[in-house]
Amino acid sequence: MPHLLHPEIARVRQFDLIAFDWDGTLFDSTAIITRCIQNAVRDVGGAVPSDKDAAYVIGMGLMEALAHAAPDVPVDKYPQLGARYRHHYLSHQSDISLFEGVLSLLADLKARQHWLTVATGKSRRGLNDALQAVELKGLFDASRTADETAGKPDPRMLHELMREFDVAPERTLMIGDTTHDLQMALNAGCASVAVSYGAHEPEAFVALQPRFIAHSVGSLHRWLLDNA
Repeated sequence: MPHLLHPEIARVRQFDLIAFDWDGTLFDSTAIITRCIQNAVRDVGGAVPSDKDAAYVIGMGLMEALAHAAPDVPVDKYPQLGARYRHHYLSHQSDISLFEGVLSLLADLKARQHWLTVATGKSRRGLNDALQAVELKGLFDASRTADETAGKPDPRMLHELMREFDVAPERTLMIGDTTHDLQMALNAGCASVAVSYGAHEPEAFVALQPRFIAHSVGSLHRWLLDNA
């Protein structure tokens, strides 16, 4: 059931539902994911993508991302390519942590009674593993992953989350570090905020009309408290 909102909170708040991307937005994982993509492509004999090309696909569903990053790898090698990516990622998973300041940001939004959700290109298993962290218990109200619905920039993730909480697009905000996140928000009719400290360069965001481009977790936190 939806939250029973205090009248003052309901009146001053612009967004009821806030959807966060995971990798590169909340989780400091861009560099490691980039290297894992490169190593996986190398393992199956493909042309290793540049840092920029490997980072570009972060946020897509896994196999769509790998196919985009390694167009010369034949389709019959995709299962091996996916397996090698998972091998490299799992070997470095413990090296990844939340960006500094994320927990206080989420706690402040939670105190204001926003619905907090995750819309990610990760697998359900991968996201669930990450959400086992003690400090994240109870912070998120729902989540969607690329392997259980359509991957970004298809708007289905946001449509499903909005339907789950009976929230309209104009009361929904998507926050992410890639153009895939922002395009998904546009496709769903939702507002977006971009963060520039993840996978994509801030210049790429402008055409997708984010309400704000945050260059740090601190600036994102301040903007959300003033505008969300």
